Amino acid sequence: MRRRQLLRTSLLGAALTATGLVVRPARAHAMGGSLPALDAPAPDFNLPGVAPGPGSGQGAAQATQLALADFAGLWLVLYFYPRDFTGGCTLEARGFQKDLKAFQRAGAAVVGVSADDPDSHASFCSEEGLAFPLLSDPGGTVSQRYGSWIAPFSQRHTFLIDPKGVIRSRWVAVRPSGHSREVLEELRRLQA
Repeated sequence: MRRRQLLRTSLLGAALTATGLVVRPARAHAMGGSLPALDAPAPDFNLPGVAPGPGSGQGAAQATQLALADFAGLWLVLYFYPRDFTGGCTLEARGFQKDLKAFQRAGAAVVGVSADDPDSHASFCSEEGLAFPLLSDPGGTVSQRYGSWIAPFSQRHTFLIDPKGVIRSRWVAVRPSGHSREVLEELRRLQA
């Protein structure tokens, strides 16, 4: 019995290795990118997307192009998510929208990133009443820099970047329910 179990385990391991299903550090880097280190400069980005228009209410989005440098002097909640209009992504976006004023009072901006195009983001903002930018990363270039890409989707990761552009906290494989509150509590802790 023990020999059969060892043989089965050995064969399974060989099969997984041969098919590339065993994740090695080099493959993890190639698939999703490397997670940036805490207390290190945030990877740069410059992406198209949509943002609330000047003086507009929730959901009134206009085309924009935003870079990390645009948030100098502010805390930045940069969250990556798979798709507009899906259950978990909608729940997460609603949470950030609900807490948006608290983030703004704390001197923080909230920005979402996914592979969806700006038109999809505009519809999502309109339907959900979102008043924060959503950026488009269709090839996953920026998502890879943040270790948040497994084609064709960004993975659900969040980064809290300080006013000097340094990553102070990160969340990997985020659970959407209550996540915004979790990030807000960490922001307040870091600012205390």
